[in-house]
Amino acid sequence: MSALDDVLARTRAEGRAALVAYWPAGFPTKSQSIAAIETMVAAGADIVEVGLPYSDPVMDGATIQAAAGQALEAGTRISDVFDVVQASVAAGAATVVMTYWNPVERFGVDKFAQALAAAGGAGLITPDMIPDEADEWTEASDAHGLNRIYLVAPSSTDARLAMTASEASGFVYATAVMGVTGGRTSTSSLAPTLVARLREVTDKPIGVGLGVSNGDQAHEVAAYADGVIIGSALINCVLHADSEAEGLAQLTRLTKELRTGVERD
Repeated sequence: MSALDDVLARTRAEGRAALVAYWPAGFPTKSQSIAAIETMVAAGADIVEVGLPYSDPVMDGATIQAAAGQALEAGTRISDVFDVVQASVAAGAATVVMTYWNPVERFGVDKFAQALAAAGGAGLITPDMIPDEADEWTEASDAHGLNRIYLVAPSSTDARLAMTASEASGFVYATAVMGVTGGRTSTSSLAPTLVARLREVTDKPIGVGLGVSNGDQAHEVAAYADGVIIGSALINCVLHADSEAEGLAQLTRLTKELRTGVERD
């Protein structure tokens, strides 16, 4: 079992959803991204998704695009992502990388898997890689003991849900809305139905992402999901702050609110 499997087993035994926090490596700088992740873990994040900044983030909304742009302007490279993963693991979080597939392929699939495992990473979320085309990744992830986290959407057929869940490990990532990422004023009405459909074909943990921005929404999603995934709302704490200290203070407050949300009955 990976560190991710261990955390999800523990939170399930505690009768609550895991709090999953997304942060782009190198935003606003490498050192500041590490400080942000350490802040979120200290405030209650169970799992961290380290984003690999990409120049063409077609599935990401304005907030993550802006953060990724700053990270790229700061000179963030793939080697920096592994350093951030290592720091996240040292802070006490099960840590995975979320990335589009092109950077992995260009870096070298097995080389990437080896470096991620060496940094203590538990697995990889691949939003634009489907199991049907993942033979090389399946081989590399098996060789290095990494989880394969695939996405499903409300538009996925029952057959696609079953196939994707069978190939996934760690958790299945259920995208709660159709569209790009970003905080929303309400959670998707499609999410509970999608999770219920997944429960019919797998007993693996299910993480729900896209749109959660406050403790009440986290509580709502935690009622039916094994993991509540938040990205844009957390990034906004720093993206719009007047100073690093203010950003980290806001990040602490929001993470604690979200943790309270996933814990309360």
